[in-house]
Amino acid sequence: IDSGYSEPAALEPAPLRGTLVEPGSLQNPSLAAKIDNHEDARPQIGLEQADLVFEELVEGGLTRYVAVWQSEVPELIGPVRSIRPMDPDIISPLGGIVAYSGGQEQFVELMLETPVYNAIHGQPDTEETFYRIDGYDSPHDVVVKASELVSEHADLAPPAQQFAYSADVLSSTAAVDGEPTATLSLVFSDSRFPSWQWDEASATFLRSQEGAPDLGSTGAQLSATNVVSLLVDEVYDYDEEVPRAVLVTSGEGWASTGGKTVHLRWSKDAATSPIRLVDDAGATIRLAPGSTWIELVPRESGSVAVTAPVPVG
Repeated sequence: IDSGYSEPAALEPAPLRGTLVEPGSLQNPSLAAKIDNHEDARPQIGLEQADLVFEELVEGGLTRYVAVWQSEVPELIGPVRSIRPMDPDIISPLGGIVAYSGGQEQFVELMLETPVYNAIHGQPDTEETFYRIDGYDSPHDVVVKASELVSEHADLAPPAQQFAYSADVLSSTAAVDGEPTATLSLVFSDSRFPSWQWDEASATFLRSQEGAPDLGSTGAQLSATNVVSLLVDEVYDYDEEVPRAVLVTSGEGWASTGGKTVHLRWSKDAATSPIRLVDDAGATIRLAPGSTWIELVPRESGSVAVTAPVPVG
C-alpha cells in the first residue's frame, strides 16, 4: 500500500555557516563587502548577520573588515569603504559579489582580475543599490541595498564550503581538544586591540574594541560562535603605507569555540583556495555551526593572548 509518505531529504550544511538547511534552499551567491571600522563608521549596519567576518590591518594602524553574507542577506549593509591588496585573496574562493567604494587603481585592478563580480560605488550598475545614508559623516556613509544587489545577480553560483563543521558546539575541535578560554586579547596596533570574552549564556564569544563593548546596529554586542585568530606576515609591496597580509602561504593560529581554544596550523594554496585549518596532529579543524570571525593578526607587530578562566573557590 502506498501511503504517500516519503522520507524527507537530508539536510545539508549552509556553505559559510555550517548550520543545517533544506537541500537547495541557499542557491544565492555570497556577498562580500569592505566594511569600515573607523570610529565614525560605528555601529556598522548588518554586521551581526554576516556568516564570516575577516578583520585586517590597513594603513595608519586601523583595521577594516571583509564581511560575507549568504545564509541571511540583510536589506542594508555598510558603511562600505575601498578595497585593499589582500582582499582578492580573501574573497576569490567565495565567488559571488564583492561590494566596495573604489580604491587605488592598482588595488581595484587586482580585484577586477578575480572570479568575483565587482559592485563599486559610483558605477552605472550600482546607481540603484549604493547610496549615502544620513547619520554618518562622509566618507563613512556609503551603504548598500544588500538583498537587492544579490537578487540582481541570482545567476551567480552559491559559494563553496570554506571550513569544516561539526554537528554542534560540543563536538567542535576546540570544544573537544582545546584549553578553557575566558578571553582572547588581540593586538593589531596601538590603536586597534579587539578582544573576545566567552559568554556561557549565549554560547558565543562577545566582542569588544579598545576595551569597550563592540555594539552592532541593533544595540546588541557583536558576537561569534567561532573566532579564528591567524598570525600573518605583513608586506608593503604595492604601497609603502598600505600593508598587505600575505595569505597564499601557511602559518600558526588558534580556533576558539565553545569556551575553549585549540592551536592550529593554517595554509592557503592559491588565491582561489579556501584557508585550510588543521590541528597540531594534522587533522582538519571542525568549527561549530554559526558565525565565524577570522582575525588576521600581524605576526611581527601584533599578538594573540588566550586567558584561562579564573578558578572558582
